[in-house]
Amino acid sequence: MKLNPNQFVFVLIFTFSLGMPVFAAPDLANGKAIDERKCYACHAKKSGFGNGDMIYTRSDSKVTSLAKLKSMVAMCNSELRLDLFPEDEADVTAFINRQFYKFKP
Repeated sequence: MKLNPNQFVFVLIFTFSLGMPVFAAPDLANGKAIDERKCYACHAKKSGFGNGDMIYTRSDSKVTSLAKLKSMVAMCNSELRLDLFPEDEADVTAFINRQFYKFKP
């Protein structure tokens, strides 16, 4: 089967577009729900104050940039076997950033 030039360009663009990731805006509601369900209790215990949000606002925070926040969320997911998908990690990161850190993207 021979393709005319227009068909060839269409097939080429279509083929390459299949391999490109699609970036959706983070779902802040999902991030909040995951934080409440999987993060808060652990952070409350770790902080020693019974308040899971205090870990985000402490003065000696290890999180000093958006990149470090993303890394910390990914590390918690991996180390604690939270079974979050990459898009869930992005949602949690976006929620925590908006709620507490306010780093610029």
